Amino acid sequence: MGSFSIWHWLIILILLFVPLIFVLQSPPPGANRFGSPPKAMSFGEAIASFFRNYVNFSDRASRSEFWYATLFNVIVHFVLGFVDPSEVVSSIWGLATFFPSIAIAARRLHDINRSGWYQLLSCLFPIGTIAWIVWACQKPSDADTSIRHSDPTPPAPPTRNGASGSRTFGQLR
Repeated sequence: MGSFSIWHWLIILILLFVPLIFVLQSPPPGANRFGSPPKAMSFGEAIASFFRNYVNFSDRASRSEFWYATLFNVIVHFVLGFVDPSEVVSSIWGLATFFPSIAIAARRLHDINRSGWYQLLSCLFPIGTIAWIVWACQKPSDADTSIRHSDPTPPAPPTRNGASGSRTFGQLR
């Protein structure tokens, strides 16, 4: 009764190592496949977007949109818990915001170029939950960020022989 059988160890290994397969897998390289980058939002804009995109699972959500909507949802749950001790109203609020919460989490994962299905990893505690929190905090992945932050100097004009303006060691003499 006090010892672990092989089945207990197998379950523990599956819960710890299966999420690692998905966590250690890097997102696909290149441009983000889920659309254009979202804009940063204020608290009010994020809440309005949270309810406006009630079941929108296809776009992207910025970090500010995700975290402001999550903060709003947590605050409302706490307030409703204090106002209604039987927690009937809090349960109704939880049911009403269930799909928008899943939708904004999927859009947040799209912003880092991962599938929305990766939020299922948060059910596999502790590794999946830690990975989900880290992913929710990551900067968006865009191929055009390297273009925006590149060197502002224009390329050198072509020379007489049609080559680019950069010179090789033999041309410097």
